[in-house]
Amino acid sequence: MSDAFPPSGNRAPDRIDLDAGAVNAGGACSSKDTMRDAARDAGKSDILDQYAADYPVDPAAGPHDQPQSMCPAFGSLRVGLRMRRTATVLSGSACCVYGLTFTSHFYGARRTVGYVPFSSETLVTGKLFEDIKEAVEGLADPENYDAIIVTNLCVPTASGVPLRLLGKQVNGVRIIGIDVPGFGIPTHAEAKDVLAGAMLNYAREEVAAGPVAAPRERSDLPTVTLLGEMFPADPVVIGQMLAPLGLAAGPVVPTREWRELYAALDCAVVAAIHPFYTASIHEFEAAGRPIIGSAPVGADGTAAWLQSIGDTLGLPQDKVDAVKNTMIAACRGALSAMPIKGRITVSGYEGSELLVARLLVESGAEVPYVGTATPKTRWSDADREWLEARGVHVQFRASLEQDIAAVDEYRPDLAIGTTPVVQHAKSRAIPSLYFTNLISARPLMGPAGAGSLATVINAAMGNKARFDAMRDFFEGVGTEHAAGVWETLPVDRPKFRKKYAALNDAARKASEAVGS
Repeated sequence: MSDAFPPSGNRAPDRIDLDAGAVNAGGACSSKDTMRDAARDAGKSDILDQYAADYPVDPAAGPHDQPQSMCPAFGSLRVGLRMRRTATVLSGSACCVYGLTFTSHFYGARRTVGYVPFSSETLVTGKLFEDIKEAVEGLADPENYDAIIVTNLCVPTASGVPLRLLGKQVNGVRIIGIDVPGFGIPTHAEAKDVLAGAMLNYAREEVAAGPVAAPRERSDLPTVTLLGEMFPADPVVIGQMLAPLGLAAGPVVPTREWRELYAALDCAVVAAIHPFYTASIHEFEAAGRPIIGSAPVGADGTAAWLQSIGDTLGLPQDKVDAVKNTMIAACRGALSAMPIKGRITVSGYEGSELLVARLLVESGAEVPYVGTATPKTRWSDADREWLEARGVHVQFRASLEQDIAAVDEYRPDLAIGTTPVVQHAKSRAIPSLYFTNLISARPLMGPAGAGSLATVINAAMGNKARFDAMRDFFEGVGTEHAAGVWETLPVDRPKFRKKYAALNDAARKASEAVGS
């Protein structure tokens, strides 16, 4: 925290009286329903209603019918940590903050994460809000920061900590306050949109109010803003495809710098590469920018995407056709040079699962199932329709149980999925690859993306014999209660487990009832 702006000892405390019963057991984590009800009682209904509209789930779904993702705040935290001249402050339970910062640094963050701790007393008396405001005022140094992002995690959100009262700026530094509760946002991918949308909203209001700082790099050509995180080479490839049309690739949202938000808003069209960025799309629509879905993936996807660009901007059809023909030939050449033969199931929570499935199908693979933790939107319709027309079952808001069931049903030659899906597949001697690190971290767009997956996919499927050998070697070792090597095999006691599971469930419900 900078010593240049010490907290003022004369500032009158901004005490906010919060309901002491808003959170269970003095700030401990509780069930989603309990936390959600507490948040509504504490005045957060408008935020939760907006999240429910932007990131819908089936309200009747049970705990095993919803996507399993890491803490959603991981997504928004990563977006903030990647931005230059941006400070990040978290308000939440210490265990949550520790886990989030550890995971962020594990994935390569090199930024300090601010933390405002709380106790039962500071939480329910409103002192926590004063502590957050004091921390922000001490951190708001315009020499170091363009913006400070303050994030309420589950417990402060459920308690109604009012970040909107922090103000729009302090010492000329923008203040972005967001609530990212696990009981309101289904996946960490959608939390990226929460922060991106909040920053776009702020930037749009700045543009409407008057002149703003020019971006570091700005094309003289009309631009296409790219919505959704991508492999670094993909925007370059897209720019090369757009150049013959007299267009340029604009910024990628989420951006890496505040000034890029202005350039993102100042575009000719927005390409929703990741179609679930609903809050961001709201802001672009409010700025009068047209939106197109899908992406230039594979020969068919590239042709359809370029045509959509041409139709939206009213470009001459002969010019569009010339670019399409060139790109289709290049994509088909790359695909034919690197074919993929085999049955593959695809699942993940990044939001690009449908695009990967399209590329695999065009590469020659049989893809019976693709599951994504993100929701169905109008911007994903083109990809869904293309896949379904080729016999692919597309599952939005896919749960772990559905992804595992697909592996068991289709017995693929390769399973692409999240860590538990990969683990399940390998336990059945099925080669598998982790989607996030090994698939989404590769180019997908245009000719560069065509064939980019083939090497790793074919190598993984070629390991089937090794998996069979390991399965045969460990045959009879035992699983579940009998896992390991035993002289006397343990006796399974299902009645015992059922009895104590019921006792644990009763204890949990009794604990949640305390303070409600």
